[in-house]
Amino acid sequence: MKRNIITTADGSSTIQIEEWNEQYHSVHGAIQEANHVYIKHGFLFRSQSEPAISGPLHLLEIGFGTGLNAMLTYETALGAGQLVDYVGVEAFPVASEELAQLNYVDQLEIDANVFKALHESAWNQKTSISEEFSLHKQQKLFKDISEKDRFDVIYFDAFGPRVQPELWDESVFKIMFDALRERGVLSTYCAKGSVRRAMQSVGFLVERLPGPPGKREMLRATKHSSKAE
Repeated sequence: MKRNIITTADGSSTIQIEEWNEQYHSVHGAIQEANHVYIKHGFLFRSQSEPAISGPLHLLEIGFGTGLNAMLTYETALGAGQLVDYVGVEAFPVASEELAQLNYVDQLEIDANVFKALHESAWNQKTSISEEFSLHKQQKLFKDISEKDRFDVIYFDAFGPRVQPELWDESVFKIMFDALRERGVLSTYCAKGSVRRAMQSVGFLVERLPGPPGKREMLRATKHSSKAE
């Protein structure tokens, strides 16, 4: 499938899959979407909520993709003094030639060496990006995730249900629910009713929240087992 590098409305770039008319990020602003959906309503929400997290915040990204969410998390955690253990799952890693064309370093005015380190770290091996931030990129299918009660936050950033509906059904969200710790949260840009119902069917408490630019709503799901009352 043909892949293009395009510029989104906030000036940041993303990858477009032409055949699907699908992008890795919102055409209304890649950086704006990532900050709103994953940093504000995922990482910061959980790191600032009770119960307080002791030690590193354990984070799972579904769809490591361009590394934008990881880069923003690194920068935010550094500023907040929060330790992070970051796991990024990706079945089909982005090619180095495509990564070289993305403009996140310039748009965010960040250290290019950090972005480089995120992408040059070995797959399927835990790597220390800094003293505060570890990264474990795992090349596998989402259905093969087997961790239980491990993560505080999940960024659910798969391609949309229009093109890959199998990534948004009950079986996948059951894996996500099991992977989260009690009071853990999953944030996603998608607000489709069938997705919300699939989340609820496996036990999540689901909130509709205002979406990023160009999107009316997004979803945040919380694992809150009745036995923990």
